[in-house]
Amino acid sequence: MLKELILKNRSFRRFKEGERISPEQLRNWIDLARCSASARNAQSLKYVLVTEEADCEKLFPLLAWAGYLKDWSGPAEGERPAAYLIMLNDREISDNYFCDHGIAAQSLLLGAVEEGYGGCIIAAVNRKKLSTLFNLSDRYEVVQVLAFGKPDEEVVLEEMDGDDYKYWRDEQGVHHVPKRSLDDLIVS
Repeated sequence: MLKELILKNRSFRRFKEGERISPEQLRNWIDLARCSASARNAQSLKYVLVTEEADCEKLFPLLAWAGYLKDWSGPAEGERPAAYLIMLNDREISDNYFCDHGIAAQSLLLGAVEEGYGGCIIAAVNRKKLSTLFNLSDRYEVVQVLAFGKPDEEVVLEEMDGDDYKYWRDEQGVHHVPKRSLDDLIVS
């Protein structure tokens, strides 16, 4: 069951924007992250829930989408995320969140996938404008943004050809993600 969730958990970048996500759903996924491992158990990650359409529209231009797709500027209207979580580090708890952001993001995304949603971790963020937009205190460092919605694209895994790891889209808009073989990952 876990492998099935992991295989379904792709970086989705196009969504059925009209299918909204409630703050309660986001809170349930945050609870999964809360219960996940945390380096030194400091638990310094915090979240801003963004579910209102107007707030989602203001946040969207502060994000960069799919760096390898040079001719694509991100999801069009109607394909944009229905909700976001802005992941913050609370500097009053710790200046270093170590690997917690990856562990938390995986837990959040797996929770979404289990309920038929999908998401994308976005680290290319205009942090200064985002902090201003949401009136964030200097105590909070913007770590990354997670976009969520009902996926509206097909994402498939491909065997990697040589060392070419760049994802791509075909003529039908199917998103292809090359993966190294299991044997390539094991050092003997």
